[in-house]
Amino acid sequence: MRILYYDCFSGISGDMNLGALIDLGVNRDYLVNELGKLNVHGYKIEVKTDERKGITGTKVKVTLESEEHEYHHHQHEHESHHYNHEHNSHTHHDHKHEDEHHHRNLQDVEDIINDSSLSDRVKNLSRKMFLKVAEAEAKIHGKKLMDVHFHEVGALDSIVDIIGSAICLDYLKVDKVMASSVELGGGFVKCAHGLFPVPAPATAEILKGVPVKLGAVQVETTTPTGAAILAATVDEFTDKKDFIIEKVAYGIGQRDTVIPNVLRVYLGEIRENSVYDHTAVDVNDKAYEEAYILECNIDDMNPELYDYVMEKLFNIGAMDVFMTPIIMKKGRPGIKLSVLCSIEAEKIMTQTLLTETTTLGVRKHKVEKTMLKREFSKISTKYGEITVKTSLFNGEKVKCKPEYDDCKRLAKENSIAITEIYSEVNRVLSK
Repeated sequence: MRILYYDCFSGISGDMNLGALIDLGVNRDYLVNELGKLNVHGYKIEVKTDERKGITGTKVKVTLESEEHEYHHHQHEHESHHYNHEHNSHTHHDHKHEDEHHHRNLQDVEDIINDSSLSDRVKNLSRKMFLKVAEAEAKIHGKKLMDVHFHEVGALDSIVDIIGSAICLDYLKVDKVMASSVELGGGFVKCAHGLFPVPAPATAEILKGVPVKLGAVQVETTTPTGAAILAATVDEFTDKKDFIIEKVAYGIGQRDTVIPNVLRVYLGEIRENSVYDHTAVDVNDKAYEEAYILECNIDDMNPELYDYVMEKLFNIGAMDVFMTPIIMKKGRPGIKLSVLCSIEAEKIMTQTLLTETTTLGVRKHKVEKTMLKREFSKISTKYGEITVKTSLFNGEKVKCKPEYDDCKRLAKENSIAITEIYSEVNRVLSK
């Protein structure tokens, strides 16, 4: 499983995120060309190499043309790339930057997204991020969702940051997004109506339920835009880095603080859940591990939603998820939804069941798992390379099987039935 991991030890903002993802490998020309599909004008994107406390990475700055005099683009031209979205900007730019900064509501932003030729996945992800901010602002100001006028996030630079992040995530095509606990900073931040202690109200509202830290520095390190990007995209928040690191990259922030003002991101690979975690004990090639079974009975949920819930539970680390048909009170047919998870994952699994299903309660009981030792190897077939999982008992091989995802991929690549792939694997293994 290919994963993207956000290490937010110095927080996250929209521009830090774009810098980090470009540094990770997103093609900057691709990003700019995709952003060009939006009917918004009057901004420049500056991408350059920069460093903080000796750490080199990529810095992105979205500059509105009305503010251009504030930035000295001629500096470091040998390491900078400037993209100017003018598109007859002298004609279109008569959109009053003050209006663009302060008077867009959610419908205005959604119209910008819907009217573009961006992919459906990018559009959906962008809408999800903006909705996080709109919901937070509506609650803070006691307004209806569509009556909220964005402040920071209605501005052109934030529109570019958020939709740009969706474009980058779509480009990377990872299977799962993870993040560390999020550093919010300290001190005071200027909000629409005056100074407010960090975190800003919108940031705090957006990050409800997310593990956060405060006080590493006395400035705001996580902005509402950065918070919305995390809240809309991250499948699991954990400080454990239980994956194989393939690439590390850095997005450089606008400040120079005591700790490096950078966002570190990893591209990594998670192999099938290892039985060798800190709760497991090996005895004669078997692993004994404590785990939880979480259960809830449901008789009033749209059956189409079960697939979504199961996928989300697996994505945040469930070992197994399964459904059992049951008969509930008054003879109503229902489903018992069961989740097998680690001790550490119990809280997030329970939260997901309570928020993503119609159940009113979840019960749990501790169990002990016994698993055979597993080894993974690759074999070559005439259709391509396939990973094979071998199970051992007392040092002896008792069973082996090819990984389904590899078989599925090769069947598609070779335009043959998947059963032919399995037959070929068995033929190779029997030699």
